[in-house]
Amino acid sequence: MKKYILILLVAVAIVGIFAFHWFQQQKENGEGGNSAAVEGELAVHFIDVGQADATLLEFGDYAILIDAGDWNSTDAIDYLTEQQLEKIDIAIGTHPDSDHIGQLGSIIEQFDVGEVWMSGNESTSNTFLSTLEAIDETGTDYYEPRSGEVFDVGPVELEVLYPEEITGKANEESISLKVTFGDVRLIFTGDAGVKEEQKMIESGADLDAEILHLGHHGSNTSTSRDFLKAVSPKVAIYSAGIDNSYGHPHAEVIASVENEGADVYGTDVNGTIVLRTDGNSYEIETEKEGIAVEGKNRCIDLNRASSAELQEIEGIGPAFAEDIVKSRPFASLEELKEIKGIGQGKLDDIKAQGLACVGE
Repeated sequence: MKKYILILLVAVAIVGIFAFHWFQQQKENGEGGNSAAVEGELAVHFIDVGQADATLLEFGDYAILIDAGDWNSTDAIDYLTEQQLEKIDIAIGTHPDSDHIGQLGSIIEQFDVGEVWMSGNESTSNTFLSTLEAIDETGTDYYEPRSGEVFDVGPVELEVLYPEEITGKANEESISLKVTFGDVRLIFTGDAGVKEEQKMIESGADLDAEILHLGHHGSNTSTSRDFLKAVSPKVAIYSAGIDNSYGHPHAEVIASVENEGADVYGTDVNGTIVLRTDGNSYEIETEKEGIAVEGKNRCIDLNRASSAELQEIEGIGPAFAEDIVKSRPFASLEELKEIKGIGQGKLDDIKAQGLACVGE
C-alpha cells in the first residue's frame, strides 16, 4: 500500500514542479497582483457540509476551493454545481482527513480544476487514494505549498502560513493560509492545533485579519487566546454538523472569541454562510438565522480525533495517543485492549469518563 501511494505521489509531484514555476513566473510578470484598491467583488462561501469543511472563494473569473466536504455525501459537489462554476483554479485539501478531502476526487473528475494543493502528508484511506488517482488520471497539476510562499491569483493574494515542513502529523500540519483582497483579510488553518498556531505567531507573519475561520470545527485543540489576539478578528466562522458527536464548537472557544469582541457564525446554526466584500467593507449573508452555542453530546472518536484530543481522555498520554492513531481503525472500545498497557481496568476507567467513542 505504501509503495502504491509513493508511486502516485511521485507521478503527481512531477507536474507540481511545473506548476510552481508557472506561479512564480506569474508573480514576476506582475500578472494579477493584489493591492489595497481592487475592482469587483470577492464572495466567500462557507458551505454547509455537516461535520466537515468546504469553502469556495469566487472573484471575477477565478475560483478557489479550500477543502471539499465529507466522503459520504455529495453536498459540496451539489453546491459547486449550483454555482455554475466553469473552472476551479485551485482546489486545496488542507490535510488528508476524509471530512476535508471527502469529495475532492469527484470534484477533480467533474470540474475543470487547474491545480490541486495538498500538504504532502499521506493516508491509507480510500478517500485519499481515490483523490491521488483522480489527480493522476486527469493530469491535474499538483503542488505542496510551504510557509512563506505568496501567490497572486487575479486580485487575491494567498500567503502560506503553515507548514514549513511535514513530519507525518496530518491534522497539525494542515495547510494554513491568509487570503487578502484589498483591505479585507481572512485566515484559514484547517485542523492545525494550538502548537502550530504558536509557530505561526513566532514566524513573524502578519496574522491580523478581519475574518477567522475557526480551526478544527471550533475544537478547543485550536484557537488559542494568543492566536486570537494575533489575528484580532471581527468575525469568526466555524463549520460543524448539527448535534455532532464531537461537541463542536467547544464552549471555551466560543467564549474566547466573543470575549475578543468578534461576531460568531456557524454552519450548524446558520447553514451556508456567504461573505461578500469589495475590498473595503464586507457583508455577511446566512442561509438561516441562528446563534452560535457550544455543541452537545461530545465524544472523542478514536478513529478521527487528533493526538491532542485523545489526550483529553484521562489516562491517555502522548504514547497511548500515538499507539491509538497507529492502530486505527477501531470497531469498538474493547479493541483498545489490543494496545500494550491498556488492560480491562484501564478500559473501564476510560469508559466511565463517557468521552471515548468509535465512529465510522
